[in-house]
Amino acid sequence: MIEFDARVLIDNLPAFNGSAESNSEIQQYRRYYGIDFQDLDCNQQLGSLSAAGFNIAVQRFTPAESRGQALLVHGYHDHHALYGHLIHFLLQQQLTVTSFDLPGHGLSSGERGTIEDFNQYQQVLAEILTALPDIPGPLHWIGQSTGAAILNQYLLSQQPEVSGQIVMLAPLICPARWPWVKLAHSVLKPWATAIPRQFTENSHDTDFLEFLKNRDPLQGRTITVEWVSALRRWIPQFLELPASQDYAPLMIQGKQDDTVDWRFNLPTLEKKFPKAKTLLLPDGRHHLANESTTIRQHYLDWLKPQL
Repeated sequence: MIEFDARVLIDNLPAFNGSAESNSEIQQYRRYYGIDFQDLDCNQQLGSLSAAGFNIAVQRFTPAESRGQALLVHGYHDHHALYGHLIHFLLQQQLTVTSFDLPGHGLSSGERGTIEDFNQYQQVLAEILTALPDIPGPLHWIGQSTGAAILNQYLLSQQPEVSGQIVMLAPLICPARWPWVKLAHSVLKPWATAIPRQFTENSHDTDFLEFLKNRDPLQGRTITVEWVSALRRWIPQFLELPASQDYAPLMIQGKQDDTVDWRFNLPTLEKKFPKAKTLLLPDGRHHLANESTTIRQHYLDWLKPQL
């Protein structure tokens, strides 16, 4: 049975400088999450860099021949090691993949599952962008849920030049049942800092759901009041950002998603990005990066010719 000590790995994470490493804890970590990719010829680097006052865990996957690159941003309560299916697909497209753990997630520092202000995510993203390799080819931007929200804010506020595709998996603006969440937050805020997390069936992959709940030592176990406070401040700020004709994101959304309010989010994003293209998955739930094989293959077949 493969095991690794998360605390030992976090305490001994080397500086991220693009160089290969042979740390035994890192090797065990990759095997544990199935991101060692022994079937592919690729080089991997994992390390930590400083951004917005946090030590951010960054991992880069480089195929033997690269025709471009992808930046991958995970969702709330996730970490990048859970995105093996998507990373494997991107490597098969001969793309160098840079992924990282958000503050308070995975191997990065910070109180678990929280952030003081969503603009700290922007500061981290800006630092990661400066650390991307200088290689020929397009740069694709890919985000799941909160990761998509972070990318969307950066695009609309900073208006960077984007040479590749922008891919949003179940993008977040408002979570599901947002009026109820706001009410509960207002009641809890004076006397609670967090509530226990309820693990929902946000994927048809039952093995993935069982792993999250029972065997992932990097999973957050609470939803913090501070994170919801930051989200409440961020939503009106994001809604005030001007629309852009410069980007044509590819939005992928499951119609069985009960985590985000996709019936509000998608039309809102289509107004923010009038050139967007949307793929609706009738059976898709929220965690599209770890949906069933059939559902993943559906949207990957749609994405492949566009990357």
